[in-house]
Amino acid sequence: MPDFHLVPTGPRPVGPFCHATEAAGWVMLTGQMPTDPAAPDAPLPDGIAAQATRVMDNLGLVLAGLGLSWADVVQCRCYLTDLPRDFDAFNAVYAGYFPADRRPARTTIGVTALAVGALVEVDCTARRPGVPG
Repeated sequence: MPDFHLVPTGPRPVGPFCHATEAAGWVMLTGQMPTDPAAPDAPLPDGIAAQATRVMDNLGLVLAGLGLSWADVVQCRCYLTDLPRDFDAFNAVYAGYFPADRRPARTTIGVTALAVGALVEVDCTARRPGVPG
């Protein structure tokens, strides 16, 4: 059976879902928004760099709450509402979360809109160390 995780230190979900689902050592993290866990109803940060940082920090909170780290991430999906404008600035932030020789597989998708008016959302898949299979 899968485990459904809601991390107490994680950001408040913006919809009816958990922070992550885990099965056989694979952990699928829900896409995170640039909301502030300490003030979930506060306005979003201005600009792609600030929003990307908040999204990645929120994913980091969920990873840490599950006893995982960025080193355990094997794949990310990134969603940008203005891909041509924001791709380079997003990459500059994103690259800071992974060593150059340990970057996970990634897909970046341009979308027309995201929840809460966000400019960016990122989800990821991690593999729990030491789990056979």
